[in-house]
Amino acid sequence: MSRTAEIQRQTKETDIRLALNLDGSGKADIRTGIGFLDHMMDAFTRHGLFDLKLSVKGDLEVDGHHSAEDTAIVLGEAIRKALGDKKGIRRYGYFILPMDEALVLCAIDLCDRPYFVFDGEEKITAPMVGGLDTQLVREFFYSVSYAAGMNLHFRILSGSNSHHIIEAMFKAFAKSLDMAAGMDERIEGVLSTKGVL
Repeated sequence: MSRTAEIQRQTKETDIRLALNLDGSGKADIRTGIGFLDHMMDAFTRHGLFDLKLSVKGDLEVDGHHSAEDTAIVLGEAIRKALGDKKGIRRYGYFILPMDEALVLCAIDLCDRPYFVFDGEEKITAPMVGGLDTQLVREFFYSVSYAAGMNLHFRILSGSNSHHIIEAMFKAFAKSLDMAAGMDERIEGVLSTKGVL
């Protein structure tokens, strides 16, 4: 069974093309126009062992908001589409990821009910990391959670370097998603007492 998705989204602000394989090997071909976002999406791809092709043309002459937010929407849509009917998936995933002084917890429920919680956001103190406005980190993960239909929780347990904290978030998200999307042959249908997600 192929768990892949291709999404194209074009607005007056962005033109995005994305191809995702949940059962990949960490191959990344990413061009968002924002160097640090490229780095984060590459980390997400490699640490989740997904394959991702991503091309973003956005109105960066304005700022990076539309590019980051719309990339997240398209990524969330691709995750949802690639998961299909969700039969046999573990549904839940979690990871606590260290990166130098930073320690980040991420937990996911692929339940078709979007909800986003971000605890410890005030620890990201730098206004910019590379070319990325750090306010867009919240917007990115909020948009992923709603487009994918997932519960997504982050807790920054410790950290003082904004780069380290944000990178730990993307890597922890990748590891959590890989776990939640993973197949378990013991699961018949979907993992729910209701029988549906």
